[in-house]
Amino acid sequence: MSGSRVQGVIRPTAIVQKVEGKAWVRVDAEPDGEGKCKVVIGCDVEGKWVLHWGVSYDGEHGREWDQPPSEMRPPGSVPIKDYAIETPLNISHDSEGRMIHDVQIKIDKGTPIGAINFVLKEEETGAWFQHKGRDFRIPLIESFGEDLLGTEQDIDVRPGALGHLSNLLQKPEGPVPDDKGSRAKGISGCYEEYPIMKTVYAQNFVTVTVRENNGTNKHTVEFDTDIPGEVIIHWGVCKDNTMTWEIPPEPHPPTTKIFRQKALQTLLQQKADGTGNSISFLLDAEYSGLIFVVKLDEYTWLRNMENGFDFYIPLTRADTHEPHSAEKHKADDMASQPDGLISDIRNLVVGLSSRRGQRAKNKVLQEDILQEIERLAAEAYSIFRSPTIDTVEESVYLDDSEIVKPACSGTGSGFEILCQGFNWESHKSGKWYVELGSKAKELSSMGFTIIWSPPPTDSVSPEGYMPRDLYNLNSRYGTMEELREVVKTFHEAGMKVLGDAVLNHRCAQFQNKNGVWNIFGGRLNWDDQAVVADDPHFQGRGNKSSGDNFHAAPNIDHSQEFVRNDLKEWLCWMRKEVGYDGWRLDFVRGFWGGYVKDYLEASEPYFAVGEYWDSLSYTYGEMDYNQDAHRQRIVDWINATNGTAGAFDVTTKGILHSALERSEYWRLSDEKGKPPGVLGWWPSRAVTFIENHDTGSTQGHWRFPFGMELQGYVYILTHPGTPAVFYDHIFSHLHPEIAKLISIRRRQKIHCRSKIKILKAEGNLYAAEIDERVTMKIGGGHFEPSGPINWVVAAEGQDYKVWEVPL
Repeated sequence: MSGSRVQGVIRPTAIVQKVEGKAWVRVDAEPDGEGKCKVVIGCDVEGKWVLHWGVSYDGEHGREWDQPPSEMRPPGSVPIKDYAIETPLNISHDSEGRMIHDVQIKIDKGTPIGAINFVLKEEETGAWFQHKGRDFRIPLIESFGEDLLGTEQDIDVRPGALGHLSNLLQKPEGPVPDDKGSRAKGISGCYEEYPIMKTVYAQNFVTVTVRENNGTNKHTVEFDTDIPGEVIIHWGVCKDNTMTWEIPPEPHPPTTKIFRQKALQTLLQQKADGTGNSISFLLDAEYSGLIFVVKLDEYTWLRNMENGFDFYIPLTRADTHEPHSAEKHKADDMASQPDGLISDIRNLVVGLSSRRGQRAKNKVLQEDILQEIERLAAEAYSIFRSPTIDTVEESVYLDDSEIVKPACSGTGSGFEILCQGFNWESHKSGKWYVELGSKAKELSSMGFTIIWSPPPTDSVSPEGYMPRDLYNLNSRYGTMEELREVVKTFHEAGMKVLGDAVLNHRCAQFQNKNGVWNIFGGRLNWDDQAVVADDPHFQGRGNKSSGDNFHAAPNIDHSQEFVRNDLKEWLCWMRKEVGYDGWRLDFVRGFWGGYVKDYLEASEPYFAVGEYWDSLSYTYGEMDYNQDAHRQRIVDWINATNGTAGAFDVTTKGILHSALERSEYWRLSDEKGKPPGVLGWWPSRAVTFIENHDTGSTQGHWRFPFGMELQGYVYILTHPGTPAVFYDHIFSHLHPEIAKLISIRRRQKIHCRSKIKILKAEGNLYAAEIDERVTMKIGGGHFEPSGPINWVVAAEGQDYKVWEVPL
């Protein structure tokens, strides 16, 4: 008999279906009682339809759009950038009772508007519908006499792509004007239809059941799906919780072929009742997991729609999970809890490891997975804090910042507020450590918990970012003794201190026989084997770089064991000799995050944050709304560090730029209604900021919109994540308001994992509620919080306002 363990779960997949229908445009030229003509645009295909449109004025013959005047915009319209409007189509019914979607645009008979330009957007699939690859254009006056006629051609629109709409001209209502009449001044009536073919995904299921066969050291694996037609499972197995695909030994299931000596392809058998396909086979119990995708034909491969990756079925659990009740967390079950949690966490980590290097789908990010990992980690942490464990420590509560200790390396308490303690010019005095130390008490009294100090080492550049002798801590900012003293001063003021560690590159002190500077001096007297081989400027003899090259100095090869050992020793030395509590890591794009994990596990920082800065996504000079690919790269780096470090949320800074300076506050909510930066996916590892020594100061590489800095600080100081405030802003006219915002955050105990509810994200207004204790708004639009909570104004100024719950 087989055991009853069910390891598989029901996992959704999708197949493509086509839905055909029509779109139409009707122009009613006869004015109504208000003297308005009417343009009706609609379609009869089910979906969530939006009209993306603008106008062209008489005398403008290009394809540029303008926003229509406000009196012309139907209710519910939202401005997009500075040239278009998006208007949702209303649901109604035609004369035969069928559901349709349409919108009416009213126009003055003598309007100077020459044409209406539009495309249709279906929000559920992300599809855009155009006319023969171009925008639709409805001419309203004679100088825009072109019409919408085209050749008959059906369309096939896939989600995310621009489709083509051909039209089928129907006879307009009323007499057909001759050619001369159609060019007359004024609006002419017409009616046109266009066939639409919308691609949709139908939900299907694959059930994978795994049972143990008692006494046989084998598993019975059963696949069952309701997908009709020919279905092939492309699969393999893995051992020891790795994700290396293997082919199990024969015998293989019936109708199985070996695919390129890397995987098996098994054709499922049609079920007798015709409701889908299934198969059952035996698998040796030595394997820890089964990996597969579903193949429907040569061009259609289905993965898990929940996360966009290959299906993974762990085979290592020995018990069946049922929902845990509160009683199951009591002491009598404590002995069995750690094993189950370890297995749960291991399976999640293995699943993530299998996706390393694969591109995640934007809409189904890792947020849920990451939250589950943090939940499991918190549960495991509570077990080891339990009095039933031999090693007993006092309980730690996340909501008490005074006694919170980091649960894992590099993440702090969750209540940190970071101050960048320098700018690009700070080195010029030669006594910056002394100057900074004089401000320790003031910064601590404002509510800052961490100070980020400048790079401490000997450096070719005075700012410290071209390090040379790592053990020489006499720099342009001051001496090693002054550095020790400033760290001690901040500790006495109750603040932690981060050192700025430049690990990606290092300037050499000697030339090789070819005259290339790649031989190092000082205590770490490396040769050119410490330099990556694919940097053309410095003739390294190491391995290829694991990241992007920084071309101004030799890029260090972190794959070399001697390099890693030396850097770990150096970081530990600085922790001990200087007293640093953690690190700001420069240019982490240059080397793999797994090396960072090694360095942080060795040096055990209280807090660590990496600078992973690259370009956001733009199309023709306009910032894209969806920046998932950008924040995914940052999250991937954090994942590679095993979550031991956070990262500066460059995505959020970039989106704030466009949102504020262009009055496009709709950008501050992603497609799932969450913050669009890293803080919307992994808030506990997101270090938010609006300015630093590179973007602002005298460099000004990417300066925050002038005069809008307080809106930026209202956003980051009320939201989850760990906010970082720039030195130049603290000691400026912004000081009082920044201090007030920090006070609100501390008073209401907003932390890096605080829950956020976005209330408004539209043209000139963004509003959100945080932990049901703080509500904020930025932008020129009007907003007041509602509901049963007695909100009290805590801060307000130009285009911002913050409310809090009275204590």
